[in-house]
Amino acid sequence: MKRIERKQRLALTMLFSSVVFCFFIMTMLIVGGAIIFLVQKGILKHGSDVPRVEHLIINIMVASVTLGSILTAVTSRIPLKPVNSFINAMNRLASGDYKARLHFGKFFDKHPTAIELTESFNHMAEELEKTEMLRSDFINNFSHEFKTPIVSIAGFAKLLKQGNLTEEQKAEYINIIEEESLRLAAMATNVLNLTKIENQTILTETSEFNLSEQIRNCVLLLENKWNKRRILPDLAFDEYTVYANEEMLKEVWINLLENAIKYSDEGGTVKIDITEIESRLLVSITNKGEGIPEEAKEYIFRKFYQVDESHSSPGNGIGLAIVKRIVELHGGDITVSSGNRKTVFTVSLPK
Repeated sequence: MKRIERKQRLALTMLFSSVVFCFFIMTMLIVGGAIIFLVQKGILKHGSDVPRVEHLIINIMVASVTLGSILTAVTSRIPLKPVNSFINAMNRLASGDYKARLHFGKFFDKHPTAIELTESFNHMAEELEKTEMLRSDFINNFSHEFKTPIVSIAGFAKLLKQGNLTEEQKAEYINIIEEESLRLAAMATNVLNLTKIENQTILTETSEFNLSEQIRNCVLLLENKWNKRRILPDLAFDEYTVYANEEMLKEVWINLLENAIKYSDEGGTVKIDITEIESRLLVSITNKGEGIPEEAKEYIFRKFYQVDESHSSPGNGIGLAIVKRIVELHGGDITVSSGNRKTVFTVSLPK
């Protein structure tokens, strides 16, 4: 493999040298030919010894070509050094070494083009490294999350099969099996939805509908979760309509509301508000409770990322990635602010 790489680099060096050398010869021939032409036409006079002048010019051209060949062969490695560095870094990155970073050396690193190329390459490598880490964490966490309900379902199903249970125990075990099954279905649905919307580039099945009514319906759908944590929704908005994909936006509000419920103080309030600014609608969802660390704000919309690194709270880091992608497909954007135990997610949508 290394022998092949050396041959490829040698071929690249020879190609570069040949190009430089060809330009060098062409320059010499043009300049030499022009001088000979001027001498022959009598425009350029050098006494009466014209043949001697021609002979001298030819000798200078030969000497220039010879010297140029030597200099080209010796110095061609210098301009090719950054090219070799770039190829080496790209090969490392392609082989899965995401810690690869590009450096051209003290001399080339000062050039504006080299600076731009270095920054772009290193930023790409850093992003790939972070994505790979998040992917690995997601696989480990998702495997654990997926395995837990399966083991739970199998265990309680086995107990039901054995019999000798009271009616209360049977009802309890059946409820657990149902909850765990729904949990599995939700995880699978999230992964499928993420894959689907990531591959979608054009927004389809759009219509005009009452956005205010849709959000109220989403609040009702999560009634059990509100009651379980004794949290009250505060719906402070008028009636607004929007032209969008109704099913997709429904998923946005459910994900954001579930997050607000999960991270709110028990017995608290989640405020939902809609405001209109020019041709856009702003939907804000505010909860009071454990906030988002400052360093985590730029990562929370990335797939597989979870603020809770211990994974003690339910979730697999997909919900907010789905939300962001859906909002982007609608030509909108989503922002988050968090501090003093207060977190606000704001979705901006074109009407």
